[in-house]
Amino acid sequence: MRPAPPESTVPAALARAFEGVGRLGVAFSGGVDSAVVLAAAVRTLGAARVVAVLGVSPSLPAAERAAAHRVAAVVGAALVEVETHEGDNPAYRANGPDRCFHCKDELFTRIGEDVVTAHGLDAVAYGENADDARRPDRPGSRAATQHRVLRPLADAGLDKAAVRALARAWDLPCADKPAAPCLASRIPHHEEVTPAKLAQVEAAEAALHDLGLGDLRVRHHGDIARLEVPAADLVRVASDPLREQVRTAVRAAGFRWAVLDLAGVQSGAFTLEVLARG
Repeated sequence: MRPAPPESTVPAALARAFEGVGRLGVAFSGGVDSAVVLAAAVRTLGAARVVAVLGVSPSLPAAERAAAHRVAAVVGAALVEVETHEGDNPAYRANGPDRCFHCKDELFTRIGEDVVTAHGLDAVAYGENADDARRPDRPGSRAATQHRVLRPLADAGLDKAAVRALARAWDLPCADKPAAPCLASRIPHHEEVTPAKLAQVEAAEAALHDLGLGDLRVRHHGDIARLEVPAADLVRVASDPLREQVRTAVRAAGFRWAVLDLAGVQSGAFTLEVLARG
């Protein structure tokens, strides 16, 4: 694993990923991984040869959409939006462990059909890092392979810590941003993904952020919202006055009950549980 250098230059192994590329599209979410790919591409190729591509659908919170535009502006890259329609795909709505494959397949298909020709792109990249490449719960990687999408961070051996170090060196506003997986990840596998459920989760999480809570997940279990917050916040969330404020916010989003998960924030919990059962 190669640590990111303290200076603001692009690591040689990362710069090599862009060799031979004339114009590059970066599948962009505004998170730290795709932001570092975007910034590295701009520093290597020049802003005029790089386009950030943001997929927009009901699974993308409005706050994340706005934040992505702000990060792209800081990086100095043009950003274009493409509407994705993964919700039209029955396999996506069925919400199996391969849901992310269908989502990424739709995104990369839309980029190929709507953006590559319009912007004269000859390659597309996305933000898989070296840690992601080793995880078993990343079916979106298969879609990237099928669409021949570049993965500069993983190929350069840059793990999450190295990516964040680069983001800090380059003063990216998302350098310390917690992971923000799509809203569909809050729905248990094999329970249908619907726009109504996604809207419920988005409303509840936005209200909890407004209460001053940072990294969190609202898992959708029918009438029950299972709240995941960092372990350090558990006592505060369970104590008044925040306890009642959280309960009110969750009920206003359409849930009947708010349940606090003592395990804290769990990345990929639904998928890893299914994979563990074989």
